[in-house]
Amino acid sequence: MKTTRAYAPASIGNVSLGFDVLGAALQPLDGSLLGDEVIVSDADEFGLSVAGVFAHKLPANPDENIVTDCYRYFEKAMQAKGLEVTPIHMTLLKSLPIGSGLGSSASSIVAAFHGLNEHFGRPFDKTTLLTMMGELEGQISGSIHYDNVAPCYLGGMTLMTGQQDQVTVSLPVVKSWYWVVCYSGISVSTSAARNILPKDVPMADTLTFGRQLGIFVHALYNDDYALAASVMQDVIAEPYRKSLLPVFDEARAYSMGNGALAFGISGSGPTVFAVCDDYRKANDISNWLSEHYIQNEDGFSHVCRIPAQGAGSQQEQE
Repeated sequence: MKTTRAYAPASIGNVSLGFDVLGAALQPLDGSLLGDEVIVSDADEFGLSVAGVFAHKLPANPDENIVTDCYRYFEKAMQAKGLEVTPIHMTLLKSLPIGSGLGSSASSIVAAFHGLNEHFGRPFDKTTLLTMMGELEGQISGSIHYDNVAPCYLGGMTLMTGQQDQVTVSLPVVKSWYWVVCYSGISVSTSAARNILPKDVPMADTLTFGRQLGIFVHALYNDDYALAASVMQDVIAEPYRKSLLPVFDEARAYSMGNGALAFGISGSGPTVFAVCDDYRKANDISNWLSEHYIQNEDGFSHVCRIPAQGAGSQQEQE
């Protein structure tokens, strides 16, 4: 009897200046797991169990769980290749809050697909698997975009290409930066966060968006970290989405006034992030956000790095 355990980390979507095209994986410095796990075990028939801190937020019916959708999708893809899918039981350990802006659904999807692919001998390459992940994520968010699933699966910071044959490219990571992430405890749905955005973007903002993203990529490749940080400002979504996040302006003001190089909304929110090049300043900002930005007992704050590796797995034989 074989058991495969897969883990997929949380991620920051958009990273302020890269709406729907830029993402970064997260790894807390204290060694805690900030992500979802999926356990795939040989069984007599398919089944799904859920556990973890935020399991109670998921649908009670397993057929309504995205992990079940991942299994059905994987099963059809295997059959299309003429490969057998033996019965399994899946367990989702849900550690990321839903609607947090930390790539919660992406983490479950990536862990599920990565676990299934490892369990059945890696029948699909990374590009094919990433495409599957994007399509399942698109069922939840309403459109296919890889700014969470790509860094979650591959690790590092990723830029989406919009190309079929190469969905994403990896960008250099600033190793001296600390990423403070704070989840307030409230929930913001991706669809609500998208509906609050204007349907048309002013020409001036479009030009700023393109200029910032180009400068950011250039600066990363030239080790000009001050220049990279200087353009990490969201002109597309943050001006509108911040109204959904209590204490956002105060959190930004404190962070930027106390050593943060940049501050923004992670994905659709309500999680916010601050970038620092000094651990003590990052820890101070994390503590302030824990005291002032968190709204209830579900909230948390972590000082993180961007890990080189994304999803991981291990197998056991009984």
